[in-house]
Amino acid sequence: MKADVVEQRLYEVRKAIHPRAVHGWFAAWRWLLVLGTQLVFYGVAWLPWNGRQAVLFDIAHRKFYIFGLVFWPQDVIYLTVLLIISALSLFLFTAVAGRLWCGYACPQTVYTEIFMWIERKVEGDRNARLKLDKERLSFRKFLLKAGKHGVWVALALWTGFTFVGYVTPIRELWGEVVALSTGPWETFWILFYGFATYGNAGWMREQVCLHMCPYARFQSAMFDKDTLIITYDRERGEPRGKPSGKGGDKGDCVDCSICVQVCPTGIDIREGLQYQCIGCAACIDGCNQVMDKVGKPQGLIRYSTTHALERKLARVQMFRRAFRPRVLIYTAILWAVVAAAALGLWQRVPLKVDVIRDRGAMSREVEGGLVENVYRLQVMNTTEDTRMYEIAVSGLPTLQVATEPSVLTGPTESRMVPVRLRVDPGQVAPGTHKIRFSVRAMDDPRVAVEEQSVFIVR
Repeated sequence: MKADVVEQRLYEVRKAIHPRAVHGWFAAWRWLLVLGTQLVFYGVAWLPWNGRQAVLFDIAHRKFYIFGLVFWPQDVIYLTVLLIISALSLFLFTAVAGRLWCGYACPQTVYTEIFMWIERKVEGDRNARLKLDKERLSFRKFLLKAGKHGVWVALALWTGFTFVGYVTPIRELWGEVVALSTGPWETFWILFYGFATYGNAGWMREQVCLHMCPYARFQSAMFDKDTLIITYDRERGEPRGKPSGKGGDKGDCVDCSICVQVCPTGIDIREGLQYQCIGCAACIDGCNQVMDKVGKPQGLIRYSTTHALERKLARVQMFRRAFRPRVLIYTAILWAVVAAAALGLWQRVPLKVDVIRDRGAMSREVEGGLVENVYRLQVMNTTEDTRMYEIAVSGLPTLQVATEPSVLTGPTESRMVPVRLRVDPGQVAPGTHKIRFSVRAMDDPRVAVEEQSVFIVR
């Protein structure tokens, strides 16, 4: 007797999700942030500033321009602080109101929203798209699909072009693109970033949030019972079903499944909070529209907390519990780091100096019986103005600079300057002695840097 063969898939076949268009307070906020983030991303790259691009990460020359500030690789501490601020902000916002970043400002959410808007404009709303997908291939279907993907590809390539435009000056890059003369580096990254945008926002969509983004997996560690999350009021909504007209035998939920149809990840929020929920609140707007139509109060699906539902807390009580110790600690640490970063930027000296001893001539005797040590000073002018700097030394009797005591640097220029120091050996004992270099801008005494080194007397 033949044994029955059972075929089992290791992975579930992906079912295409066609979210329904939704309007409401949260949808308006989401689109406001979509427009704001894209105006910044696409627009800032074209802003001029002091004859250059306002924001430019010039990796080739190791200079990073952000409006009036110029950063060098030595300023990596500011990048570290920025990452710390971003992480603390994520912790704070998640502890207060869940996945706000995912639902409103994450690039995956933003570009998916844009691509779905294009899809709706070309193919129609949810029902029209479902019907189109079931149709056999026809000339009309081919035109609609080709038109949609054509717009997607164009937007994705423009996104890749803009991304590279923050590294290569965007006006120069545009001229190269028009002349079809972009270098291999620019060509690769425009195509790579364009392909990533097209694939993530056009094809993978919710799969990125469900399976690729680690935030979905560890978000629960930042939640507690006073975190505002999207909730379904089961006590008010159950039992589900359309009103029978015989009294109050049904809850407010009419089981229309609008909350599922508008969800970009395809979950049913009525089954409770799930890790797939990105907190976009589309289900709240959809449910509120239905409640208005059936003449019932809004808020069957709403932002609330576990404690508020369990203890039937009023809104004032619920929001008051948002200021709990955990949130206050996050807020205090975040503002402390922001204040320290702002203070550091305000007190930042636009001059950097590195002192390097010349190992080929550690110490030697020169004319007059003086002992000479040779150094190389790397003077980095981090401003966009030409400046003259004066070099002075201290720390030993009779110590003097035997080379030109000043150096002229151009805007954002780094110069390597040879410096010879001499001392009378009769005034200094043999051995190693600490000395101090002082480099000061002649036009502004506040711009000064001191660096230590050693002077060797044999």
